[in-house]
Amino acid sequence: MPPTYLKPLFTWLILLLLSGCAQKTTVVLLSDPDGHVGSLSVANSGGEVEINQLAEATIVTSREVKPGKPETLSEQQITAQFSAVLSTLPIQPEHFLLYFQTGSTQLTNDSQAMLPQILQSIKNRNSENIDVVGHSDTAGDRDYNLRLSRERALAVGQILILKGVTAEHITSTSHGEENPLIKTADNVPEAKNRRVEVVVK
Repeated sequence: MPPTYLKPLFTWLILLLLSGCAQKTTVVLLSDPDGHVGSLSVANSGGEVEINQLAEATIVTSREVKPGKPETLSEQQITAQFSAVLSTLPIQPEHFLLYFQTGSTQLTNDSQAMLPQILQSIKNRNSENIDVVGHSDTAGDRDYNLRLSRERALAVGQILILKGVTAEHITSTSHGEENPLIKTADNVPEAKNRRVEVVVK
């Protein structure tokens, strides 16, 4: 059938699964790799329908007939209808958050215990693309926090290298206090902001 126009209305990555034949095309909205759900307008000469909820779908039967009223598909329905398409999608990155003692590059005990899980993920994926991103809370000077977040990222990278990860597969960056998980006023200690995010791709 002739193409239906798909107009993204939101900035998050939108994953679409199209199942088409001469009679109909189904469009279903999934989340992006970070779990965010966008919004999509499905339009043809017959009209326009917006879908903006996870697993919401619309069916287009022809160019002249407005896309069908949105309905939410179950996980089982999506798997049954789109298994062939889903099997071609790349494996989504895994995200790990490691937390630190105040003003230091020393991991908390709970975060140290997560290291084997990260290493197993790298091994399972045979990953050659690992992002290590350092952060700090707002306690202290902004420049100090940027340095501290960099040192945290480098410390985690060094741990991974010592555990057998190839150094060239690791990219380290730092954000200082600029991207907190928990928004606080300046000079406020916050344990969840003293972190390194490890993304295994």
